Amino acid sequence: MKLPEEGLLLRIFVGESDMHEGKPLYEQLVLKARELHLAGATVVRGLMGFGANSRIHTAKILRLSLDLPIIVELVDTEENLNRLMPFIDATVKEGLVTLEKVKIIKYVHTNSH
Repeated sequence: MKLPEEGLLLRIFVGESDMHEGKPLYEQLVLKARELHLAGATVVRGLMGFGANSRIHTAKILRLSLDLPIIVELVDTEENLNRLMPFIDATVKEGLVTLEKVKIIKYVHTNSH
């Protein structure tokens, strides 16, 4: 897949315990992105954070949280990311979704698999 030099970065901030149809929401977001043939997705698990309710979520041993922050990141064209938006609207009940312009330096893969 070839991506243009200018693209968009979509970030979806959710909680580790957020679910959709009995599975982790972050997992469902990645699977939907793959189903829509987006360029790729990465899930990042945060060590600490808080959201709109100001409740701290942390991975510290003394305050072990079962709801750590999760960020799903996707870089693609605006057209491709827009295809994912209805799924995001339907499934992300609590969290934050951001979109920003990015300059794509390199996006390559090999066919060795």
